Amino acid sequence: MQKAKNLSEYNDELREALDNTFLRGAMDKFATAYPVGRANAFREYDVEALIQEVVKAKDAGLTRLDELYAEFKAKAEANGVKVHMAKDGDEANEIVARIAAENKCKIIVKSKSMTAEETLLNHRLEKDGLEVVETDLGEWIIQLRHEGPSHMVMPAIHLSRYQVAELFSQVTKHDQSSDIQRLVKVARRELRQKYADADMGVSGANFAIAETGTIGLMTNEGNARLVTTLPRVHVAIAGIDKLCGTLDDALKILRVVPKNATGQAITSYVTWISGANECQTAPGGKKEMHIIFLDNGRSEMAKDPLFAQVLRCVRCGACANVCPVYRMVGGHQMGHIYIGAIGLILTYFFHGKDKAKNLVQNCINCQACKHICAAGIDLPLLIKEIHARILDEDGHPLPSMLLGKLLKNRKLFHAFLRTAKMAQRPLTGGTQYIRHLPHIFSKDHGFKALPAIAAKPFRDRFAALKPTVSAPKFRIALFSGCVQDFVYPEQLEAAVKVLAAHNVAVDFPMDQSCCGLPLQMMGEKKAGVDVAKQNIAAMSGDYDYIITLCASCASHLKHNYPFLLGENDAEAKAFADKVMPFSAFMTDVLGVTADGFKQTHERATLHAPCHLCRGMGVVEQPRQLLALGGYEYAQAEQEQVCCGFGGTYSAKFPGISEQILKNKLTDAGRTGAEVLVTECPGCIMQLRGGAEVNKSGFAVRHIAEVLADHLK
Repeated sequence: MQKAKNLSEYNDELREALDNTFLRGAMDKFATAYPVGRANAFREYDVEALIQEVVKAKDAGLTRLDELYAEFKAKAEANGVKVHMAKDGDEANEIVARIAAENKCKIIVKSKSMTAEETLLNHRLEKDGLEVVETDLGEWIIQLRHEGPSHMVMPAIHLSRYQVAELFSQVTKHDQSSDIQRLVKVARRELRQKYADADMGVSGANFAIAETGTIGLMTNEGNARLVTTLPRVHVAIAGIDKLCGTLDDALKILRVVPKNATGQAITSYVTWISGANECQTAPGGKKEMHIIFLDNGRSEMAKDPLFAQVLRCVRCGACANVCPVYRMVGGHQMGHIYIGAIGLILTYFFHGKDKAKNLVQNCINCQACKHICAAGIDLPLLIKEIHARILDEDGHPLPSMLLGKLLKNRKLFHAFLRTAKMAQRPLTGGTQYIRHLPHIFSKDHGFKALPAIAAKPFRDRFAALKPTVSAPKFRIALFSGCVQDFVYPEQLEAAVKVLAAHNVAVDFPMDQSCCGLPLQMMGEKKAGVDVAKQNIAAMSGDYDYIITLCASCASHLKHNYPFLLGENDAEAKAFADKVMPFSAFMTDVLGVTADGFKQTHERATLHAPCHLCRGMGVVEQPRQLLALGGYEYAQAEQEQVCCGFGGTYSAKFPGISEQILKNKLTDAGRTGAEVLVTECPGCIMQLRGGAEVNKSGFAVRHIAEVLADHLK
């Protein structure tokens, strides 16, 4: 469970996780294997179509939860089931405790249930002196260790077989082998008698089908069938978001979840229970069955136009599977009870802002969770929205308030950068890097060389650089963002050179400023709205396209501006419609060919910026450009994995940022490339700075630069 009171204490906990070599190895192994298994499971399916079916079914149910509950209750009670509604976790636990007392239950066996974890059911039942036994192998292991789950589907993924063998040796009072199959046999032997002795079985439910009063469970170990059939009392506990109208709705979810969660075509067991079954040990030979639906804020969330989508979640855990932060530190530091990206959101709603305030900042905004989500939830956007809400409730820290005020005032912001250029001189040693970090930063941030501010920003160079293009194919506005304008102006110069060579007229509106993404990362939403309005006004000229060389800017301008200003803001929509990344414009609009470039076949590999490959859906275009531009493209195994920068994320969580960066540099080095190419100045700042410190042996450059080098 999360104990840190502030960000500094939370970083201390993260460092402990980063130092856990087994945890890191296990996370790396799983993160590498998961995409392969998932791709194989979905190989013959239209993934997006399947996800949209889930979205449609879940959204339809969320608009009529009261109706579905009433229908389910009527059908289930007609089948001999007692149905309850609990307003919160405490009430749900009290209902279970009352049922146990009324039926004189002493031993309770449980199958896996995140809802029961949410309510801390075990703690409540143990207060009454009841013996509660988890029967899912992973859940049993962490119960014996007095820990929470580190993954929603694989709760003990953070443990080695040697740790489990030691634990089982303590439990059984006999030395146990670390052989996995033998350990499974030990667990089976220890748990079998518990099923037979148990008075009550507690399960969750993946589905609650209103038309038949049926609950459905997806499991892999068979323990849920024993839990729900052998004891004389069965209690199922589920959130009201598990209600669905028909069996067909449930099957739509069933088709997606196993593939997305573990790369299985289907789970080993799918169990449907439509009423109290026969039970010879129960009075009258009939099992007593109860179903408890938990609200705990869900009904209010269902009415929220933005956050209702959270209730689509099918608990597949895939958002953790692909999260670069989760890969570094595991679930105990990437959640409270619910894990991963969805956990950062649910913690706020189910367990309060105090539990969530540190967690919601530990999102690098790489979009991987949104890209993989089986229910189409915009997880990164919601995480940032919660961060902004918490700041509005508790007060904004001085650094983020100052950043908001600074970025809202373009002239002040640019004056600050120009002043910083002068102040940095003693720190650069005459190089392009800040060689001497102030002592307060050097310990945590010395893993990469930080770039110096350029002697002359692009905006001061543009008048002399602006090409004269007669009868241009297109007239575009170049959006620079703050990093390329003031730190890497040579990237923009290269782009102007390449665009002019392809008969494109380039303009650089001088009133443009930072895109505002750092404000979103810091939770300064109101200031972000002001910045968006200023940039839209600055780019209001008669342009065919607004081209940016920064993937993060592109995604923020195109997707977040309409969100910030509202879907009905016509200017924001018109602006967003014109935004296009450089590589997509070169290939999809200009249709460049190899004829314009020297073909030297230097070996180059790519880092795909998160906001380009996922945020903008631009994947093949940079690869095509490298080949057209005369380079030999060598694909890195983790081309689309985050570099660890995330703007202000790297400053807040340097330990995680450093380790992600090291993984990226190692991966790029394995390709034998002479140059690592990317399309985001933030990624270049991270990768080039890391390559400089680590002496990686390859250059790090923007794709516009390598194309400009090869222009005929």
